[in-house]
Amino acid sequence: MKICLIHNCYQNPGGETIMAQAEERLLTSAGNDVIEYRCDNGEINDYGTGSKMTLPLRTVWAWDRYNDIKALLERERPGIAHFHNTFPLVSPAAYYACKQVGIPVVQTLHNYRLFCPQATFFRNGKICEECLNHSLWRAVYHGCYRGSRPATASVALMLGVHRRLKTWIRMVDGYIALTEFSRRKFIEGGLPAEKVAVKPNFLDPDPGVRAETGKYALFVGRFSEGKGLQTLLTAWHRLNNFIPLKIVGDGPLRPSLQDEAQCGSTASIDFCGWMSRDQTLEAIKQARFLVFPSEAYEGFGLTIVEAFACGIPVIASQLAATKEIVEDGRTGLHFRPGDAADLAQKVEWAWFHPKEMASMGRMGRAEYEANYTAERNYPMLMEIYERAIASHKAAQWRTDDGGARRHGLAWKEEHPRNFS
Repeated sequence: MKICLIHNCYQNPGGETIMAQAEERLLTSAGNDVIEYRCDNGEINDYGTGSKMTLPLRTVWAWDRYNDIKALLERERPGIAHFHNTFPLVSPAAYYACKQVGIPVVQTLHNYRLFCPQATFFRNGKICEECLNHSLWRAVYHGCYRGSRPATASVALMLGVHRRLKTWIRMVDGYIALTEFSRRKFIEGGLPAEKVAVKPNFLDPDPGVRAETGKYALFVGRFSEGKGLQTLLTAWHRLNNFIPLKIVGDGPLRPSLQDEAQCGSTASIDFCGWMSRDQTLEAIKQARFLVFPSEAYEGFGLTIVEAFACGIPVIASQLAATKEIVEDGRTGLHFRPGDAADLAQKVEWAWFHPKEMASMGRMGRAEYEANYTAERNYPMLMEIYERAIASHKAAQWRTDDGGARRHGLAWKEEHPRNFS
């Protein structure tokens, strides 16, 4: 099959870009012909004043991307177009380019942007679903996107316009949700249930299992709101810093977190900064367990799957999708989201019960082999493509002005007495 992958990369690439690249390798290795259309938000830094002023409108409808993608599709004629992210430079206009050329569309739902300008359902330190149940303009009032009302208004405008146009319903033939929880949220928001399938992320190549018991607890992730890093540091204060903790990653909260760690005399905490993928996997292999303290809905915690693949158990907040991935007492431990005392208790137990945690690590490895390998993921992805292609053909038939007449004539020829 010829597949067109379309992805708008953020300036700080994260899980979405990692998975877009992984799926490109997966499809290519299976013998598919893959073409790509990529752009990068780093382009915005080179925009002149005029281009930056038009960015809010381009977020709604990027006319140049529409033309570029339409030309690409007309030239290559893929069997399907698979989108990972359109925000903000590609815009939903790209779906209309696919429709114009007659190419089925699949969209992976990496975050909650369709129903939340911030994309996380998280505000002021807690879960917020106001935009799911009420007007998007509540997000504008709160300035949810980048702490800016004007910036939030541009995102809300894009979402509002395409809700009116029914873009998400009419222009997309299939959606990929990463967990059952997120699927339910998207259906609650209005996406047709029959169009939303669940396919988790996967990890390839297999990093292999660790060789020895780990030496420290580990956090890996972006230093941003909703990741639970304040709770993590508070838990370590409660533990009197006797358990070594490595924190891998970077982000806007790093200066304040490091200041807090120094004030708390947390000598056992090591801020390692950003690491390459290979370096991160090596750090995971040397950990006794991974701590995943997120307090916001996660699209999919790829770091958890990386830990499982290495045979590392996970101590995770008992929240939404995370509960689907980490099974309490089997592949790791749960703690109450935002509860530093509960997290400290679970960490202390885990540290002094290495045999039990090693057993959970082995179960995590089994979970990876059963659900999160490339071999397991590929047939799921192809089945979603096939369903989207069938849905696209059915929609074409329903909207074809002559379709009903042709169908009627064919039926009449087969059943002449019904028309006599």
